[in-house]
Amino acid sequence: MAQPTQRRLVQTPIPGPRSAKMQADRDGAVARGFGTVLPIFVDHASGGIIVDVDGNQLIDFAAGIAVTSVGASHPDVVRRVTEQAERFTHTCFMVTEYEGFVDVAKALNRLTPGDHEKRTALYTTGAEAVENAVKIARSATGRNAVVVLDHAYHGRTLMTMTMTAKNVPYKEGFGPFAPEVYRAPMAYAYRWPGDPDRCAEEALARLAELVESQIGAHNVAAIVAEPIQGEGGFVVPAEGFLPGVQEFARKHGIVFVADEVQTGFGRTGDLFASEHEGLVPDIVCTAKALAGGMPLSAVTGRAELMDAVDPGGLGGTYAGNPVACAAALGAIEAIERDGLVEKAQQIEAVALPRLQALAADVPAVGEARGRGAMLAIEFIEPGTKDPAPELAKQVAAHCHAEGVLVLVCGTFGNVIRLLPPLVIEPELLDDGLTVLEQGVRELA
Repeated sequence: MAQPTQRRLVQTPIPGPRSAKMQADRDGAVARGFGTVLPIFVDHASGGIIVDVDGNQLIDFAAGIAVTSVGASHPDVVRRVTEQAERFTHTCFMVTEYEGFVDVAKALNRLTPGDHEKRTALYTTGAEAVENAVKIARSATGRNAVVVLDHAYHGRTLMTMTMTAKNVPYKEGFGPFAPEVYRAPMAYAYRWPGDPDRCAEEALARLAELVESQIGAHNVAAIVAEPIQGEGGFVVPAEGFLPGVQEFARKHGIVFVADEVQTGFGRTGDLFASEHEGLVPDIVCTAKALAGGMPLSAVTGRAELMDAVDPGGLGGTYAGNPVACAAALGAIEAIERDGLVEKAQQIEAVALPRLQALAADVPAVGEARGRGAMLAIEFIEPGTKDPAPELAKQVAAHCHAEGVLVLVCGTFGNVIRLLPPLVIEPELLDDGLTVLEQGVRELA
């Protein structure tokens, strides 16, 4: 198939007539609980462009929620997937083994922060990785309690849904929830009730009080944190907070788990977001960009922790599927060879100043934030810090109508997040940002 030109092209209303017809078919076949950001049906995609069935070419500022960081249908990924699928598509690694699983594990042991001895377990989804990190921490420590943060998102399984902060749509009606999960404040400087300059210090003190006074540090197996929060609003922790959390965890024999499902593999301008403040987590969870669009996740951690679980205690029928492992090796190859970490830094250098200019000029934009190609603007009611979710929806709708795919997120639904593929061409990035700027200035 011929690859689309890397330019925005709007030929019909979005969604167009063919997508609308397919949406009607979809509504009669798919469970209503699957929400949709933009009801278009995709015909093909490449780089930073999505082509729908009506021939519209949309700039992709979503990357499948930070999945296609190497771009849609990257040649290295496609080649390896094709070769592996022709050999075999599945055996189950717990039945008969294959080299690709081991090669991905070795790559993750090499790339994740720290030079200590590591082991890796492969799974299918990010939630599965986080849930297994909790299992491993509990097995290694003999403790039960898990501490997470305000605004966190960790998944949709029972355990990870409990760990997730936001109620609607992730938790409403799905209780009762898993026991022994406790929530501490996040060092969210923009919304900190006290002095923002003391946010890191005060948030850490509150976490320590929770652990020591209310739970008992000797009962805590793990503290799980996203180095930059994703669904919660692309919240960048105040400098010093996460290093303090890591130090506190180690002092009390608590496993420090970094949920890098959305931040990992170059997204934030470091290979892993933990590296920004020199964090060396005991366990790192990855997924999304790991396999360039194929379902694969991983838990990588200190060897003594990972090996605390007896044989048979970890796994899954599809865990580390051979085709997904092949895709991961292609994606990792592209990230390292093509300097995509540096390209994320270049995206930040272009995009963040433009978002910050919006925050300076438009009273309804409370803050622009993020790192690398993980950037966001938060909308407020002017003159306050009250969230403005309707404005965020309106701006997103404007972008969609103009052929730019953006996502809304945040605990209050008032944040627009940008997750362009790291391979996006400069002209495409500029065009997409211009559409966003126009929408903000007109609607706000």
